[in-house]
Amino acid sequence: MDFRKFLIVWAGQLLSMVGSGLTGFALGVHAYERTGMATHAALVTLSSFLPSILLRPIGGILADRFDRRLMMIIGDIGSAAGVAFILIFMTAGEPGLWPVYAGATVSSVFVGIQSPAYKASATDLLTGEQYSKGSGLVQLAESARFLLSPFLAGWMLHQFGIATVLAIDIATYMTAVLTVFLIRKRMKPARAADEGGRWLAELRDGWQAVTVNRGVFLLVLMISLVTLFLGFLETLIGPMVLSFSDARTLGTIQTLCALGMLASSLLLGIFSVGRRYADILAAGLFIAGIAFSLIGTTTNVYFITASGFLFLAAMPFVNMSCDVMIRSNIPNEIQGRAWGIIGILSQLGFIAAYATAGPLADYVFNPLLEDGGPLAPTVGRLIGTGPGRGIGFMFVICGLLTAASALVLSRIRSIRALSANVASGPGAENGRAGEPA
Repeated sequence: MDFRKFLIVWAGQLLSMVGSGLTGFALGVHAYERTGMATHAALVTLSSFLPSILLRPIGGILADRFDRRLMMIIGDIGSAAGVAFILIFMTAGEPGLWPVYAGATVSSVFVGIQSPAYKASATDLLTGEQYSKGSGLVQLAESARFLLSPFLAGWMLHQFGIATVLAIDIATYMTAVLTVFLIRKRMKPARAADEGGRWLAELRDGWQAVTVNRGVFLLVLMISLVTLFLGFLETLIGPMVLSFSDARTLGTIQTLCALGMLASSLLLGIFSVGRRYADILAAGLFIAGIAFSLIGTTTNVYFITASGFLFLAAMPFVNMSCDVMIRSNIPNEIQGRAWGIIGILSQLGFIAAYATAGPLADYVFNPLLEDGGPLAPTVGRLIGTGPGRGIGFMFVICGLLTAASALVLSRIRSIRALSANVASGPGAENGRAGEPA
């Protein structure tokens, strides 16, 4: 019964993620086409991301103190308000980009409230045996965002303009709110009478929940290193492709690449992949790193698409393995706080990447591979010269470092030991996640 409730919440978040993907794609293209610089596209991404990461520890405390349904509803409504702010100023003809940065920031603040509650709610609604399936379905929602959103956004931008894209995103947030209203089960973990203490104490509890297990802490730190490299890809793939093509081609490439994530997410949602999660994690990360490097070696859209397909096909295995190993090694009653801390630690790499990717591309790497640039006679012979080729060189470097990180991770014993605890994770003893022992 609770799995059906999980599916209802998941369906609403699926639509919301597709809508967010539409807006994210459209705003990035809008900023790049207005300025011709990767820095401004990166600033849109940073505005959309940084507040949510910084506020997730607070969102985690709220998810453990209050009904997680309420936190999801507040988060989705607030995020919709941020998008509406951008829409109002664009409709009024505001020529600058400041409403985009401001609205994206507001929306991101409320994502920081919604995300830990949504993450922790899966533990309330799923049994221990359903964790991997639930994680696979969450990855399926993510894949739908990358599968549908870029193609639809590229087409909508061409046919109707950015205002239509933003309006649709607002509607998907409201749909997500309605699906959470349908869940009548109270999703608030049991807490002792003396647990109403101070927020700093609860933040410390979340920090201790993550750091007391050496394997969990090292895994989170390794993920943060990997997200640094992935942040460059997420931020700069648009400017790289737009340097030799257009928004519709970019949307089509991203959509076809996302078929890889869709296929893997479906596989994880339907079939069991065993319990060797540490091995799955290392293999998936290594394959993703090699594919990442290949994306940067050419301007051939077919080769870029094939490499991107392989990259995104590997990522659900990486995300699922991390999710299951962490979820099964942290008690449910503090998972909201723990996921808040994990959210900020594991994604510090994204923050660093979003803040530096644009300037590095515009002022360091792209000049190196301009015609006649310092690396044109050497690296340029391998991956080409001209607009966007410096970004390609960044991808090659980051991909190789990602693959190297997988090799290091596979040799850390405390991380490998996390797989042994999956069978006895939170909720496994009584059969229902979220019920106190």
